[in-house]
Amino acid sequence: MVSLEQLAEQLDPATTVLLTVECQQGVVGVDSALPELAEQARSSGALHRVARLVAGAHETGVQVLHAVAERRPDGRGASNNARLFRAAARLPVQQHPGTTAVRIAPPIEVADEDLVVRRLHGLSPIAGTDVDALLRNLGCRTLVVTGVSANVAIPNAVFDAVNLGYTAVVPQDAIAGVPADYTPAMVRNTLALVATVTTTDDVLSCWKRPRPATRA
Repeated sequence: MVSLEQLAEQLDPATTVLLTVECQQGVVGVDSALPELAEQARSSGALHRVARLVAGAHETGVQVLHAVAERRPDGRGASNNARLFRAAARLPVQQHPGTTAVRIAPPIEVADEDLVVRRLHGLSPIAGTDVDALLRNLGCRTLVVTGVSANVAIPNAVFDAVNLGYTAVVPQDAIAGVPADYTPAMVRNTLALVATVTTTDDVLSCWKRPRPATRA
């Protein structure tokens, strides 16, 4: 891991955006379409830590962006070129626009200044969405990636962020996947090669550090 000083440089609130990935009720909530993943996100404390990071971002002026996955009831525009998509289309809980399933799950609190980006296709919360353009317009240099799943969407987000020129920071205790032992293996063998791996407490500590005054 990088030192706290190096991490603090990366996590300047003025140039950092916190991304929550699929932290929606139909994925990590009590009535999830994916109960095993939801249970892991909650029992591991990952969802609670995402909520802490969101609250900390709100307190320190860090922009928060929530990436939500949706599917139209008629399936129009949805991807169908992988087994995952076809299985999702048969699940008893569907991520339909406007339903409870696509609302951000408690205990995460959404503020008025948060941005919500919804996608109808693909695996990534960044590729093929408005996220990159929004990040550039916000002056983002560092993207903090949290949420689910460590199996698919989180590595997709990290790879896309790095390929687009952003520094990716992953609080390893604020992501979840299945089975439980898969997440640390993914972090150690893959994400650590391309992202700054850290913890929720260290991110929050960096955001709370006093910043040097800028000259007028």
